[in-house]
Amino acid sequence: QVQLVESGGGLVQAGGSLRLSCAASGSIFSINAMGWYRQAPGKQRELVADITNGGSTNYADSVKGRSIISRDNAKNTVYLQMNSLKPEDTAVYYCKVSDTRPVSWIIDDYWGQGTQVTVSS
Repeated sequence: QVQLVESGGGLVQAGGSLRLSCAASGSIFSINAMGWYRQAPGKQRELVADITNGGSTNYADSVKGRSIISRDNAKNTVYLQMNSLKPEDTAVYYCKVSDTRPVSWIIDDYWGQGTQVTVSS
């Protein structure tokens, strides 16, 4: 099992910045993709950004140009730097990590508990 601990959420004014962190620990085999998702009240969970172990990144159009995802493979940690925050960025942000088992190559997805980001206008 892999445990994820998220931090960095909070209340910020529009135009401000936040940096989210998610550290993975436990029985880790080989983490490939790491990412951030968010879920606003009454809406489905959506991808914000993800990053492969090779460093390739992917962003939702809504955050492109305002957010940067990065990772520290030595620390099994993924970060999301969010700038120029807007009220519509308000949501619970979840970290997701995909871990590949050896031999079988089965991929297990793990989710963090979520961290609240609230952007006031």
